[in-house]
Amino acid sequence: MHHSVVIPAPFRMQEMHPPTMASCMIPAAGRNGKIDRRGMPAPQVLLAEDNPADVYLIREALREHRVDCELKVAEDGERVLRILSDSAPGAEIPALIILDLNLPRHDGIEILERRQETEELRGVPVVVLTSSDSPQDRIAAKRLGVTRFLRKPSNLQEFLSLGAVFKELLEQTGAN
Repeated sequence: MHHSVVIPAPFRMQEMHPPTMASCMIPAAGRNGKIDRRGMPAPQVLLAEDNPADVYLIREALREHRVDCELKVAEDGERVLRILSDSAPGAEIPALIILDLNLPRHDGIEILERRQETEELRGVPVVVLTSSDSPQDRIAAKRLGVTRFLRKPSNLQEFLSLGAVFKELLEQTGAN
């Protein structure tokens, strides 16, 4: 069951960008194509989410909390696994993964299992942001090293407040 937030009219009027790579804050050239306010390469955040409205709200949450990052969006589990498998030694790996468990092609639990198998990715914080109420999902996610397990909020202000969680985790890793 997908849980979605009703987007107020002022937000609906803005263009809904399709799931692609986009800057959270400042577009400028850096190692990964973006630099932050300090002139350093902006950290990469991998967002695994198939709902365009939720992608939009997460972008807004990051902007609202002034999170400088390069947001890479993967709309299905297959693309997430491809991105993570490209994280070979020496390649840029995400500083944070935001993961919906209910993805097409490969679900979030399978993605977490593959992450655990890859040494370079084990230390990357993962926020599960899902509509799932399943205690089994929560237990499996904890067993697989998830940093935070959050239910998708049902109102706009709560959704936008998630930006503070993402910012805190990036700051803890020294990435923001």
